Amino acid sequence: MIYSKISGTGSYLPEKVLSNKELEGIVETSDQWITDRTGIKKRHIISDDQTTTDLAFLAAEEAIKAANINKEDINLIIVATTTPTLIFPSTASLVQRKLNINNCPAFDIQAVCTGFIYALTIADKFIKSGNVKNALVIGAESLSRIVDWTDRNTCVLFGDGAGAVILQASDKSGILSTHIHCDGRYNDLLTVPTGPGSIKSEISKFIKMKGHDVFKVAVKTLSSIVDETLAANNITKEDINWLIPHQANIRIITATAKKLGMSMDRVVVTVDKHGNTSAASIPLAIDTSIRDGRVKRGETLLLEAFGGGFTWGSILLRY
Repeated sequence: MIYSKISGTGSYLPEKVLSNKELEGIVETSDQWITDRTGIKKRHIISDDQTTTDLAFLAAEEAIKAANINKEDINLIIVATTTPTLIFPSTASLVQRKLNINNCPAFDIQAVCTGFIYALTIADKFIKSGNVKNALVIGAESLSRIVDWTDRNTCVLFGDGAGAVILQASDKSGILSTHIHCDGRYNDLLTVPTGPGSIKSEISKFIKMKGHDVFKVAVKTLSSIVDETLAANNITKEDINWLIPHQANIRIITATAKKLGMSMDRVVVTVDKHGNTSAASIPLAIDTSIRDGRVKRGETLLLEAFGGGFTWGSILLRY
């Protein structure tokens, strides 16, 4: 039987750091207010001469190195992003060119903060079909470019960055199950209300969020996805070694851990260091926890995320 297994991880955060204290000089807010409500202490901001492609490429290089493969061995590239470098070609295609890889399929996935879960799910299917041996899966975002820096309810939340994994065909178990969902009835809770195909081009091109409603739906959907994942694998909460959640808000992360009955020392939390990086947040957290030695080979990880749409999903895997 063919399994898909993570063989290498990488990440990249832009050099510029914007602290909560610095935000106090931009909007009416405070370090204490942001920390208490979100758990965020700082976020990284892309430089003027960088693109989402650049962030993705730098994370990809680290993942390829960690997997100890040649870049020519990659035969699928998927980039999860809400902030592509261009309308087209895809950011995945641009990364492919920077890596100097030819003739493998490359495409983007847009499921906002659940994007990496969607992308990893698709790569898993390709590998298990026997058509792909090594997939490069990236989550990359330049959210600061669609943030309204006069809106204190959103500008404190988001940051830029990229994370990547190499998913490789293996005879040893890796991804055990994937679960993805969307409910378009919640479209207006978290949105950028215009786009190149829209008739509302005069409307704000910035992120709009109904924070209280997003929190309620997020907790509800993440609770349900935990139950779905456990039932699908016939396991209990105690069988999970690590929860690696989407890094949106410490309160949502804590609520999910409580649902699992997990101590927070078994939850990977990086939101304090880079804020909500949307599709990049889970691969950033995976890379951080593997490189610092917390997550070890053979352990069982539960990845879960929610995002605009509303989208949500989970992946259970053995690292």
